[in-house]
Amino acid sequence: MIEGIFVEGLIYGIMALGVFITFRVLDFPDLTVDGSFPLGAAVMATSLVAGAPIWVGLVLAVIAGGLAGTVTAVIHNELKVPSLLAGILTMTMLYSINIRVLGNKANVSLLKERHLINALLERTETFMSSGAAQLVLFGLVALLAVVLLNMFFHTDLGLTLGALGGNERMVVAQGSNPKVLKIVGVGLSNALVATSGAFTAQYQGFADAGLGTGMVVSGLAMVMIGEFLVRSNKIHWLLIRVIAGAVVYKAIMFGGRYYGYMIRLTPNDLRLITGLLIIASLIATKTDLIGRWKKRRAR
Repeated sequence: MIEGIFVEGLIYGIMALGVFITFRVLDFPDLTVDGSFPLGAAVMATSLVAGAPIWVGLVLAVIAGGLAGTVTAVIHNELKVPSLLAGILTMTMLYSINIRVLGNKANVSLLKERHLINALLERTETFMSSGAAQLVLFGLVALLAVVLLNMFFHTDLGLTLGALGGNERMVVAQGSNPKVLKIVGVGLSNALVATSGAFTAQYQGFADAGLGTGMVVSGLAMVMIGEFLVRSNKIHWLLIRVIAGAVVYKAIMFGGRYYGYMIRLTPNDLRLITGLLIIASLIATKTDLIGRWKKRRAR
């Protein structure tokens, strides 16, 4: 049970890293996530069903997600469409594309296909439980994502991306093109989201065209919970707290699913819980509850 919470938190934490880049780094509210997440799952599933190697499916999923984000950024840049509407347009179009990718089916099963999870279990079943093996695997994947993003945001391009969200005029004054930067940032964000979708399809054993419904809201909740847990301006801590927020979010959702009956909660109420978590995180951030609590302890 606990291993499952951590595994899901690590997988969806990669998606939350993508949401963090658009909402917090670029200040670009992007709803493409609801379409690029199932896009990654669909591309991964279709590749596996076609007999392609696992790594090929992952690479194709990353590329597909990056292209989806690029389309959103281009619509925003060239047609002067607000970021929210640009994301909605791309998300809407992606639903039909995802159906096409899945072979005009609503979902595709991977139970009979060889993928990353069952390949891992075959090699570790003699000395490690399935839950522990998956925890180690996705722990390493999340760690790799954090390390690579940390390195990226210490490059000139990464630092400029960070400055873009805070002060676009300064970036223009320095000679950088904000349109190109938005394409890079939104493309990178959705590449991460699609990667998370690809891993989710293998973990759950299927890909579904509706897999991304409400995903951007969940990702935002993970980001905000992480901000409540850890206060820091250093990029590596900002990335780590997103992963931590995803794990805590999944733990809360698990509690809502399995123990919510005590207060008459049903699975239909999980979206309500997500919304309340975001509101609670906003209130805690605005009122600086952590700072006040630390001051009281210091006294």
